This record gives sequence, structure tokens and C-alpha cells, in this order.
Amino acid sequence: MTECGCHTEASNEAERRILHLALVLNATMFVVGIVAGLIAQSMGLIADSLDMLADASAYGIALVAWQRSTSFKASAASVSGTLLLILGAGVVAGVVWRLVAGSHPEGGWMMGIALIALIVNATVLRLLERFRHGEVHLRATWLFTRVDVIANLAVIISGVLVLVLHSALPDLVIGAAIACYVLKEALGILREAKEARVAASESTVKP
Repeated sequence: MTECGCHTEASNEAERRILHLALVLNATMFVVGIVAGLIAQSMGLIADSLDMLADASAYGIALVAWQRSTSFKASAASVSGTLLLILGAGVVAGVVWRLVAGSHPEGGWMMGIALIALIVNATVLRLLERFRHGEVHLRATWLFTRVDVIANLAVIISGVLVLVLHSALPDLVIGAAIACYVLKEALGILREAKEARVAASESTVKP
């Protein structure tokens, strides 16, 4: 019996639908998170929302890179990693500024918004599980979402500490910690993208 490739096409279409859904959810939560972060004066929420924007960008890049060459996919992952690197550095700068200028984060807002974001990201992470060991640009989407789940939990904890201690310090510490984690993941994605690009070049030059 001749293979028609129908199963592969159906699988690819299902994966594209997952990425579309993840893109919409993360873009929505970015808007919610950034507005709430500004209202609540929370660097933790702002850092978390920017991380979700990076996720949305990664999903969009993955959709654009679909069925392209390995080199193109590596380049797409590089763009994602660079975006994370820039956002992480921006959050670090924001934390330093708030530390100097002062802030009064609202712990209740932090916990409420972070809990909603956690539910969204946990759902998306489960949907993206199939990408965990996939090609570099798809693996980047899973890594981004894993970062978000950890960040959401951290913001919830910092919100509790802000309420209990009546201090902005937990929010600033968590904001800085999320930024450092984002920078670490960004460097990891850039490293994997470089390795994938080198491997693609080597396979091209082989006789």
C-alpha cells in the first residue's frame, strides 16, 4: 500500500493549530500582564509579561519557519534568543531603576494576575510537550513556556512576601531573578541555534 503522507500532514496541521493557540493566549496575557504590572508597580509582573511577549514572538517565528530549511529554522531560533536577551537586559535595568527610585508593588494584584498566567502557561506547556525534543526552533517554544511557568510561580511567591513583609524588595528580587533566568535561556537557545547552523553547513558541504 502506497503511503499518501496524510498522517504527517494531519500531524503538521495539528501542531500549527497548537502554535496559533499558544500565540493568541500569550499575546493576550502579555497585554493583561503589562497593564497590571504598571498599575501594581510590580517589576515581577512586568518581567513576566515581557517574557510572555517573547513567547508569543517565538510561536510566531516557529509558524513562519514551518517546513523551511534547517538553516532558516536556526536563524529563527537565533532571533528568538536575541529577543529574550534584549528583554532580560531591559528588565535588569528596570529593577535597578526601581531600586533607586523606589516602588510600592501591590501583592494582591501580583498574585491574582500571576495565577491566571500560570493556568494559561501550564495549559500551553502541556500542549507543547510534543516539541520538547523537536527541532531547535520548536524546542525554543517549549523552553520559553517552561520559563513562564517558573516565573509565574515566582511572582505568586513574591506577591505573598510583599503582603507579609510590606516591602518592595521581594518583587525586585523576583524581577531580577526572572531576568537572569531569561538571560540564561536566551544564551542556551542561541548556542543550540549556532550548533544547528554549523551542522546544516557541514551536511551541505559533504559530497
